[in-house]
Amino acid sequence: MTQPVRLWIETTHHAAFRYGGWGLVREQGGAISGQAGGERNITAARIDLMALIAALQGLAPGTAVGVTSASPGVVAAARILAAPSAAGQEGAPAADLDLWAQALTLSAGLVLTVRPAPRPPTGPAAFCFAWAEVGQDKAKGQGRFSAAIPRPNLSKLVLPAG
Repeated sequence: MTQPVRLWIETTHHAAFRYGGWGLVREQGGAISGQAGGERNITAARIDLMALIAALQGLAPGTAVGVTSASPGVVAAARILAAPSAAGQEGAPAADLDLWAQALTLSAGLVLTVRPAPRPPTGPAAFCFAWAEVGQDKAKGQGRFSAAIPRPNLSKLVLPAG
């Protein structure tokens, strides 16, 4: 049986200039990893889906996954993915079908729990949001961006118990 996974995901999007970023932290069995990314010429919904796809990569079927986010789009998309497959496919918007297909494939067999949460000034949500802003800034200047969050940065993060 696989260890449960806890995910914190935050996104940011600049509607006028159409660029955005995402940051995530994954905790599984005490091991912490993180990623950040961004894209230009993109909608907020696509950034939310890109973040979820990055977060769900490599998880084994049957894994219990808790998704925590203050980003409304991430919460809405994760709730669609957490629904039974028929309801999830009906709930997926007609736009961004390429990303929805990837997200639905990655979430198949996972036991997703979605936890909307506030974004206090400290903690995992603020940490992920700061990295989402880094991803957005890098994407603004150079286009598509994705990288692991450095371990020294992750080592300073204090995750809540449970």
